[in-house]
Amino acid sequence: MKILLIEDEPELRKSIKQYLHQEGYLVESAADFIKASEKAFDYDYSCILIDITLPKGNGLDIVRQLKQRNSKAGIIIISAKNSSDDKITGLDLGADDYLAKPFDLAELNSRIKALIRRRNFDGNKAIVINEITIVPEERAVTVNNQPVILTAREYDLLLFFITNKSRVVSKNAIAEHLWGDESDQMDSHDFIYVHLRNLRKKLSDKGCVDYIQTIYGIGYSFKAS
Repeated sequence: MKILLIEDEPELRKSIKQYLHQEGYLVESAADFIKASEKAFDYDYSCILIDITLPKGNGLDIVRQLKQRNSKAGIIIISAKNSSDDKITGLDLGADDYLAKPFDLAELNSRIKALIRRRNFDGNKAIVINEITIVPEERAVTVNNQPVILTAREYDLLLFFITNKSRVVSKNAIAEHLWGDESDQMDSHDFIYVHLRNLRKKLSDKGCVDYIQTIYGIGYSFKAS
């Protein structure tokens, strides 16, 4: 899962990034309104954490703009401003949750997990697609009740396909999801083929049907009834 952290306090930004990286998230960050706006609108994220008070602007304006553009990202406001007016304004604009500083990082992680479950998996803790079962909070995958050991990239790739089940996802979208804005510097998509090949083999070894279809010239689609 890819997260954008919009936070101007350097130490807090660093600690949140380190914690979420350890929890298995791909985390990008921005420290001011202009950089945050660029990242929020140029890339896709599963969740965006937005501070209200930012250099060069206001985080609530980013929430407003995201909703105007019909962004699919979940939005959690994290702010030292704990007035009821700020909270109500943020939620009315379309934010999914509000967490006042100071907060425990474990609580933030729980809020992120709950938000992703609600938005992507109908609130379920386990995702079941025929013989495949995924428990996102544990990053655990089984096929026919047998555990499948995946690398972080392979797991993220599988979850991305299942989240976008039956949709055609481009190679660019996959690259961006797995590597964030670093994908802009990559000359080819050969690395996708490597991770996809390894993922298919590990699933197949446990008796899984190959649900990943290649859409030539475009990308891939995960087809499962």
